[in-house]
Amino acid sequence: MKKSSSPYALRLPENRAWLKKGIKDGIPIGLGYFAVSFSLGIIAKQAGLTAFQGFLTSATVNASAGQYVGFVLIAECATYLEVALAILVANGRYLLMSTALSQKMSPSLSIWHRLVIGNFIVDEYFGIAIAQPGYLNPNYYYGAILFASPLWAIGTMLGVIAGNLMPARFVSAFSVALYGMFFAVFIPPARKERTILLFVIVSFFLSWAAGIVPFVRDIAEGTRTIILTILISAAAAVCFPRKIYHEEESEA
Repeated sequence: MKKSSSPYALRLPENRAWLKKGIKDGIPIGLGYFAVSFSLGIIAKQAGLTAFQGFLTSATVNASAGQYVGFVLIAECATYLEVALAILVANGRYLLMSTALSQKMSPSLSIWHRLVIGNFIVDEYFGIAIAQPGYLNPNYYYGAILFASPLWAIGTMLGVIAGNLMPARFVSAFSVALYGMFFAVFIPPARKERTILLFVIVSFFLSWAAGIVPFVRDIAEGTRTIILTILISAAAAVCFPRKIYHEEESEA
């Protein structure tokens, strides 16, 4: 019998274990998504979108910042070109994330897995995936998507339905959950490695400084984030290079 060319097809028990782990790690992300997407749905409502349109947008555009910018510009009757350029800047960081995540994928991983994962590269999925040891098993990523992404779309739809019925303070409080998830992503590895902790602190400081330094503060926030990400990650790679290792892939 001809063997499958993919090593993942030969490790079904391990794949199931990774899928379950992805679902488990996706639960807090999904709950945070569900809460935060309420406020996004309210913005979509103010922009004139229906509940179905809000649901469809969140189900197909996996980028909260891009959606927010898009909804705001729609409400302001911006041109298609303005919307496209603004979303390109807001989502530019995903180009960096996809480049980094590609280094976590096995050379034997098929193009179809790469395309699916590439379509779902967002901050939280990227954070939990990049923290996994060795090559990324795609089933782990799919597990997180399976639980979290539907809640993001459903939350947006319910936010549109709720409209402006919720008190503003109550809606604003939901956004705290998203920041809590960001902290949960980088605190565990920062506690293990002082280098990561150092660059986390440097990132916070430079991000704050970029918002007050003349000329730099006038640059769009999304562009500033991209520039800082490139500079800080490049400095970390040059000053503290990591040894490249390869996992041995079982063929049994």
